Amino acid sequence: MIDPDPREPHAYTLELDELWSFVTKKTNKVWVWLALCRKTRQIVGYALGDRDEVTCRKLWRSIPAKYRRGACYTDFWEAYQAVIPVTKHRPVGKETGQTAHIERFNNTLRQRLARFVRKTLSFSKSEMMHEICLKLFIWRYNLEIRAKLSVL
Repeated sequence: MIDPDPREPHAYTLELDELWSFVTKKTNKVWVWLALCRKTRQIVGYALGDRDEVTCRKLWRSIPAKYRRGACYTDFWEAYQAVIPVTKHRPVGKETGQTAHIERFNNTLRQRLARFVRKTLSFSKSEMMHEICLKLFIWRYNLEIRAKLSVL
C-alpha cells in the first residue's frame, strides 16, 4: 500500500461503501464493505458480512489507524453513523460526487469478477472462497494503482 504524504491536505480522506453479492444461492446475501483512500485510490480496508453495525465495526477495525484520522465520506446508512466518530464522518448523497471513487471501484469489481455481478450464473460456493477472491482482487488492484502512481 502506498502511504500518502501526511503533510498534504486530505491525505487520509476515505470513501466508504458497501455492495452485496451472494454465496451458494441468491437468498444468501453477503455484503462487502470497502474503504478507499481518495488520494491514492487504493483499498485500505474491507469486511464481509451482513449490512449491519457489526460488519461496519469490522470494516472500521480493518482500516489502518492513520487513515481513521481522516474524514470518511459515506452514504446515509445508519451503521456508519453508529461506528464512525462524528468528527470524522461526512454522510453525503451520491449526487455530490464525494463517493464517486468508491462507487467506481464497486463497478470495477463487478465488471472484473463475475461472482460479484448481481445477475450471474457464476457465484462462490463458500464464504471462504468469496473472501479469498476478494482479497486477491484487492491486492492486484492496489498493485496496479501503485504501478501507475510510480510512473507519474
